[in-house]
Amino acid sequence: QVRLVESGGGLVQPGGSLRLSCVVSGFSFSFSSAAVRWHRQAPGQAREFVAGISVTGGITNYADSMQGRVTVSRDIAKNTVALQMNGLKPEDTAAYYCQAITTDGAYWGPGTQVTVSS
Repeated sequence: QVRLVESGGGLVQPGGSLRLSCVVSGFSFSFSSAAVRWHRQAPGQAREFVAGISVTGGITNYADSMQGRVTVSRDIAKNTVALQMNGLKPEDTAAYYCQAITTDGAYWGPGTQVTVSS
């Protein structure tokens, strides 16, 4: 069974940084063609894509709105995907979710809250 657990969210001041982590279990990054994506959802708004990475090849892609401020990476040995966010703005406040897209389907974690406020 595929399971994802996010961590690293919290309260940060504008201009600050956070590093989110998504631990994936149920399949190995070493032998999978899966991709892991980060999304976010602010209150009253639709969930939106932030960044993604292929777990084997490490190919990344980013939402235009986040390009240059976020970096997605993966640790094959730890089956973990990280999202480094810099220059955070109040409008980045949202629940951040990771999603695994595998040949068996798509799976979501429960999310981690990021609040950017002074």
